Amino acid sequence: MKIQNITLWKVPLKSHETYYMADGKQCDTVDSIVLRLQTDTGLCGWGEVCPIPHYLPAYANGVKPAVKEMAMVLLGADPIGPDALMQKLDKFLPGHEYAKSAVDTALWDLSSKAASLPLYRLLGGRQNEALPLYHSITCIEPAQMAKIAATAQGQGIQQFQVKLGADADWQADVERLTQVREAVGDGPLVYGDWNCGASQLEAVRVARAVAHLDVMLEQPCASLEECANVKRSSGLPMKIDENAHDLTSLLKAHDLGCMDAVALKLSKFGGLSNMRRARDLCEHLGVKMCIEDTWGSDITTATALHLATSTSASTLLNVCDLSSYVSPRLDSKGPVRNQGTIKIGDAPGHGIEPELEILGQPILSL
Repeated sequence: MKIQNITLWKVPLKSHETYYMADGKQCDTVDSIVLRLQTDTGLCGWGEVCPIPHYLPAYANGVKPAVKEMAMVLLGADPIGPDALMQKLDKFLPGHEYAKSAVDTALWDLSSKAASLPLYRLLGGRQNEALPLYHSITCIEPAQMAKIAATAQGQGIQQFQVKLGADADWQADVERLTQVREAVGDGPLVYGDWNCGASQLEAVRVARAVAHLDVMLEQPCASLEECANVKRSSGLPMKIDENAHDLTSLLKAHDLGCMDAVALKLSKFGGLSNMRRARDLCEHLGVKMCIEDTWGSDITTATALHLATSTSASTLLNVCDLSSYVSPRLDSKGPVRNQGTIKIGDAPGHGIEPELEILGQPILSL
């Protein structure tokens, strides 16, 4: 089997509500790049990457030229066994992990389809049935955020990510965490996320003010050292997100004692090949994991769900059904949430077959 054709599409994903985050970051309409690798047997593998603007060193318009470079290695190559081909790509084009994540996802889709197996079987086998979801709450007025949390809880959600810092008002952030905690009652997980947009001073003031609450903090500052200082100032558990991008960063965060939980995101790690290794390391370290991606629709959602399905239940914190936050859906038959959980199917590959009329005209065909 050889890769014969590479096709890219750009699909604008409209968020059902604008997501406001610290430091001026926001999600409204974001371009997702969908990639198809077609083989000489007619078998196709699908990938997707959707970088949030101004969030990480990645941008949607960078995927096309990166794929054109990688095409010199991909076309004519055997797609089965993604690790070997991805190692060749890393030597040929260092970096550009976000663009490689779509390629790697498509290769895993092809490999599992060629084996007539669902993707999770190649990643370790099923260890979970229904996967726990969290609900992300945009940073708006505290009372409105509390209402969103209560509504989501009524739909079965038991984990809540509270976005902080959009108005640079630390006292408002204290109210956001306090009111959401009160709205959902004792038991559910509540954590406040600055998306590394807070100064250490601001984060420490918030952390000390809510230290009496049962809450977790997520990536308040731009460096792991600052995050560790914030944790020490309050004693609250800490989740790392933006600073988790490879095995070295995971080990550093663990050594600093600020990684009680971590978000593993496909486009930061360069796809499933590296994410699988990161997952295995976190299992070894006993760190709770959120397995997801930065943004996207059905392909990236399903791919992350397959990895979560094959992850030890004792270290899986939660997952995110990104496709439920945006429109259009790429595949109307993709997984949907059910009473706070989501479950992957047993179709070969990652199980997503995008509807071509949704994708529109390709932006690249090689």
